[in-house]
Amino acid sequence: MLSYSPVADELARRFADAGHGLYLVGGSVRDALLGRLDQETQRSGARPVEHDLDFTTDARPDVIQRLLSGWAEAVWDTGIAYGTVGAVRHGVTCEVTTFRADAYDGVTRNPVVAFGDTVEGDLVRRDFTANAMALSLPDRTFVDPYGGLAALARGVLDTPTDPRTSFGDDPLRLLRAARFVAQLGFEVAPRVQQAMTEMAPELGRITAEREQAELSKLLLGAYPRRGIELLVDTGLAEVVLPEVPAMRLEIDEHAQHKDVYEHSLTVMEQAIGREEDGPDLVLRLAALLHDIGKPATRKVEPGRRVSFHHHEVVGAKMTRKRLRELRYPKQVIEDVAQLVFLHLRFHGYGKGEWTDSAVRRYVTDAGPLLDRLHKLVRSDSTTRNKRRAAALQRSYDDLEERIARIAEEEDLARVRPDLDGNAIMELLGIPPGPLVGKAWRHLKDVRLERGPLDHDEAREELLRWAADQGVETGTEPDA
Repeated sequence: MLSYSPVADELARRFADAGHGLYLVGGSVRDALLGRLDQETQRSGARPVEHDLDFTTDARPDVIQRLLSGWAEAVWDTGIAYGTVGAVRHGVTCEVTTFRADAYDGVTRNPVVAFGDTVEGDLVRRDFTANAMALSLPDRTFVDPYGGLAALARGVLDTPTDPRTSFGDDPLRLLRAARFVAQLGFEVAPRVQQAMTEMAPELGRITAEREQAELSKLLLGAYPRRGIELLVDTGLAEVVLPEVPAMRLEIDEHAQHKDVYEHSLTVMEQAIGREEDGPDLVLRLAALLHDIGKPATRKVEPGRRVSFHHHEVVGAKMTRKRLRELRYPKQVIEDVAQLVFLHLRFHGYGKGEWTDSAVRRYVTDAGPLLDRLHKLVRSDSTTRNKRRAAALQRSYDDLEERIARIAEEEDLARVRPDLDGNAIMELLGIPPGPLVGKAWRHLKDVRLERGPLDHDEAREELLRWAADQGVETGTEPDA
């Protein structure tokens, strides 16, 4: 494990010479034991992947600061009130923290900082046994007082102490449990799941920003479905993402054998299978949330057929609201909501009945999201009817071929009117203002409907429009 970061041995010898112990702790120990460091190195090529390293020590913060100074290329003490000093050496970020024996007030997630005297006392306050293992340096003795290695071998997530105490100390750990399930593919211990269920309301003590960070890490994990299912089964989703469990009982009209919740999880998994450049948060969010408007639009029609008219419109609004509350960046919110809004449009394509105008509008409305929209729409087929599934994929193949053909003839990525704002003002003899924008939008609609116009055709169309609007131009449209 230490071959990945020789700086760990260097630092340990420095601490040992000063009479202090140093222990490598945290995710790097866990991931090395799981072989995840090897996997990342293989993905990146022959060169080992450098990881941030976390250490704990009996040395007090002022001593840590002194030992890092002169050894590291940069040292910072922004976390020194919590016993943490950071440093960089040969491109590796190291954080060294004095043994902790904190207490919590049960109201916030902020500890009353207290320094400890033993590594065992430090490890017992950590979130999960998988993260409560250490490697003593430089002697390289493995320290595992709470059965972390055995838990890793079983693929079980458990806590070093009573889970109610652990989650009560820091309710963010409730979400971290689901996140680690999504990242590692583990199961939670029964007592942990019971505590998560009982203590779900404690998430009210956590800020939306921290909830969002954990949810994003969960969704970007290798097994996000498992993480989402755990959130729903424990009631945590009712606090963080209530629209998802609300889908459980709604029957999906495209796949009668599944409810909307199961359908959405399957769509998310299928979308993940179409990713080409690594995990895509926007695509995964859109796949998970694409049908959240169905419960609000559900209607039983004559013949007991269930409909969800305009659920994409309602779903886009709900998506914006939820992601804003979770403090997602504005661009993420708009991209996910737009994908939710557009995901159903393809179903009007049929066997190719769309005009070229409709294809242009589809591409223009998707804009830079077109590739993600392709993946989402193709993933939004969970029917067990193989003939129907194949027909849907053939229809989308046809649409993509038409998009490619029209794109060769026209620059669909930059569909704009055939006259710009300056030309509009000059031809109509009007100053800058709302009327110019209105004329511009009309010409863009014409461009989408009819394709590219030459200058004379565009001029004719503009003058006709101006006459219809009662705009005085002093120029008569050509006969």
